[in-house]
Amino acid sequence: MRKNPQHLLLWMTFVMSLVFAVWQALLNNFVIERAQFTGAEIGLLQSLREVPGFLAFTAIFALLLIREQSFALLSLALLCVGVAITGFFPQVLGLYLTTVLMSVGFHYFETINQSLTLQWVDKDKTAGFMGKALAWRSAAALLGYGSIWLVMSWLKLDYVWMYALIGALGLLMVVTMKFYYPSFEVGEIQHKKIILRRRYWLYYLLTFFSGARRQIFMVFAGFMMVEKFGYSVSEITALFLINYLVNLLFAPAIGRFIGRIGERRALTLEYIGLILVFVGYALVEQAHLAAALYVVDHLLFAMAIAIKTYFQKIADRQDIAATMSVSFTINHIAAVIIPALLGLLWLTSPAAVFYIGAGFAVCSLLLALNVPRAPAQGKEALWQWRSDRAPEIDARARLGQDPE
Repeated sequence: MRKNPQHLLLWMTFVMSLVFAVWQALLNNFVIERAQFTGAEIGLLQSLREVPGFLAFTAIFALLLIREQSFALLSLALLCVGVAITGFFPQVLGLYLTTVLMSVGFHYFETINQSLTLQWVDKDKTAGFMGKALAWRSAAALLGYGSIWLVMSWLKLDYVWMYALIGALGLLMVVTMKFYYPSFEVGEIQHKKIILRRRYWLYYLLTFFSGARRQIFMVFAGFMMVEKFGYSVSEITALFLINYLVNLLFAPAIGRFIGRIGERRALTLEYIGLILVFVGYALVEQAHLAAALYVVDHLLFAMAIAIKTYFQKIADRQDIAATMSVSFTINHIAAVIIPALLGLLWLTSPAAVFYIGAGFAVCSLLLALNVPRAPAQGKEALWQWRSDRAPEIDARARLGQDPE
């Protein structure tokens, strides 16, 4: 295989998805069987898991000391170590600590991985490449599920072995990538400061509402399947497998489709679809229709590639790393707030939770209609601030000299 940066991105994505899928698939059973978790402990664990995502903006400070490529591999190694040692600490405090360790690696890796993708892949090929990356992610997750069956069902080994084996395998692949691939150039020198630019306002809002909608899907859609329709563990697992298979088959085509029709049309289609899906969640009374909505919902998230390609077209090249860090934090604002607030609403009206999700999708649709058909620097939105090059809102946390 040729040693190019795109292949490195795909392999890093593969390792991340393989290791994280196993951790996620085993988590609920492990914490209940070995640590006697109740809803209170698992709720706190999930909140702790999201904190590193909320603090993802701090990744830009680490880039003062380490190159982005090395930081991505280091973060990926941290994720693997966190997963590998999870089984050795089946206590409440131990699980909190290993989860935070794993999550720091996961969220820093995702932040830098997105930044490198937008820097290493040409603008006209980014959507297609991201679709391919989603397919690799799905293939890795399916392999992870297969490894669980092999190790725990066929070989009859314990959780500690499953976590240790998959974490060690991921770490070995990271070390291999470190020595196999050279250091690739990123082109423009990246700013090493926290940046909020006024002309990126539309991207920030699209990112925020994307995070809010995703939390409703992640937390409440699956919960509805169990609470309302009585889905068993095997049925939920089958639903996950269907989602990954659909992504494996269709994500590359969706990426190419976005590249052909443009970001405005792609986002418009996504948000109209999500409005219908969320209203469907609120009204559905048949289990098989709910499952169909769940699969469509998961597939529509592949269209969110268009938000990233939109930013790539409007951004200054030097802003990419800093803005990816900030956008990850913006995306996770909802992760800290939405589950707790809507969890209380769920007790009285589950349908209202999904109607709120539809409302978020309507807001996103209105924002998408403001995306130009051909976004570019100076053409970030149809409705602009007074000047296309309006003064910047800059956090002024300068920690080094970077070109302006």
